[in-house]
This record gives sequence, structure tokens and C-alpha cells, in this order.
Amino acid sequence: MDIAASDIIFYILAFVIAVSSVLTVTSKKLLHSAVYLLFTLLATAGIYFELNYHFLAAVQISVYIGGILVLLVFSIVLTSKVGEKMDTASVCKAAITALLVILGALFCGYIINTYLPDVKMAPAQQEVDMNTIGNSLLGTGRFEYILPFEAISVLLLACIIGGILIAKNNKKKEGEEE
Repeated sequence: MDIAASDIIFYILAFVIAVSSVLTVTSKKLLHSAVYLLFTLLATAGIYFELNYHFLAAVQISVYIGGILVLLVFSIVLTSKVGEKMDTASVCKAAITALLVILGALFCGYIINTYLPDVKMAPAQQEVDMNTIGNSLLGTGRFEYILPFEAISVLLLACIIGGILIAKNNKKKEGEEE
């Protein structure tokens, strides 16, 4: 059995995603969780590159890593102490979480086994050019996404304003304590 280099790269990226995802949700320190999330998102972008989805990989890096993760790190740094550890979950919460994870995995397995054999592989198509993607994202017709695009921009603007207000309030509190 010959293993291609692309298969080895895929398995490495899948391993990085699995390990860093688990570390993201089990880490006691918030900033460490954010760094593990960074590795998860980077490995996901690597898989997109491996599949020749260069636009989707660029979006993954620019939007999720460049925007969302940076905003998350800023909110962690501004609202808590960097070295602060999170509280440990109670045994009851951990048991309920484990049960829900197992049920979710079983449900996903059921859906995959039930519907995947019925899915026929689509014939290979040519790569979509950037003009088509841009028109689909910013068009106003059917199956075009200007409204969700604008809603996300308003949401990000609200997050930025909220971050500024939190930073301003923290600065005032630090000035009062001194």
C-alpha cells in the first residue's frame, strides 16, 4: 500500500486539529485556549489548501484567524488577568457534557451512515473565478448574500465598540484603584 505525501499531510493536519481542539476546551487558562484555537483554525486552513480551495483557505485565515481570534484574544486580555485560571467544572456538569458529546457523536454517525451512501459524487467542475464569488457575496438577487454580509459587518462593529467600552471602563477602574 503506497501512501502519498498528500495523505501524510492530511493525517498530520487532522491530528493537529483533533489534539488542539481537545486542548482548546480542556485548558484551564483562557489565553492558552485561544492559542490552541489558533492552531485548530490554521490546520483547518491547511486542509483547505490541501483540497485546492485557496479562496476558502484565505477566508479562513483572514476572517477567523485575523478577525475573530484577534478579537477574542483582545477580549480575554482586556477582561481578565492573563495568567488567571478558569474554575474546574463540577462532576455533574462534566458528566452531562460527556453524555451530550457521546449523544452528538452517535447522532452524527447515524446521519453519515444513513445519508452518505445515497449521495452521488458530483462530476468535477472547473474552479470558480473571483468575479463569480464576489457577485454571489455582494449581489442582491436570489442566492446572493448582501444582507448576511452586512449583518456580520454590523455585528463586528458592535463587538469593536464593546471592546473599546470595556477597555475604557477597565482603565477607569485601574485609575481609581491607584
